[in-house]
Amino acid sequence: MNINKTYIAGPLFTTGERQVLEQVDRVVKNAGRDTYLPHRDGGIFLRGVGSSLSFFKGDTAQLDRSDLVVAVLNGPDIDSGTSWEIGYAFSKGKKIIGYCDDTRVYAPELQINPMIFHCLDGFARDLKNLERVLNDLLKNEKLIS
Repeated sequence: MNINKTYIAGPLFTTGERQVLEQVDRVVKNAGRDTYLPHRDGGIFLRGVGSSLSFFKGDTAQLDRSDLVVAVLNGPDIDSGTSWEIGYAFSKGKKIIGYCDDTRVYAPELQINPMIFHCLDGFARDLKNLERVLNDLLKNEKLIS
């Protein structure tokens, strides 16, 4: 079954992190794909307000409904939730594109944990490159879940 839905993964705890995710979301939508952006579509879990279990279940269900994940890998170490989402998606046979515009990461194949790096079907260093990588993957791979 062709799904055509992309899950946007990445840290979402600061305004800047959410802005990067929203920029990535725009690139993916411009490629003609539906997206799930956790902080926009599922909300942000605040301690003492609701259950973190509902966020977990909602995001996991959206990963299951997606055929592609674009994961923001910025930072000195990849966000733990993002790492989990990548591993989960990989185990389900989803395509995964890594996006990292962090200047501290100058050699991704050496600096990104190999358990993450080797899950990736594509990698982009900036938004223009993300657009190219995404379009190439969509042309060359029929994304089926």
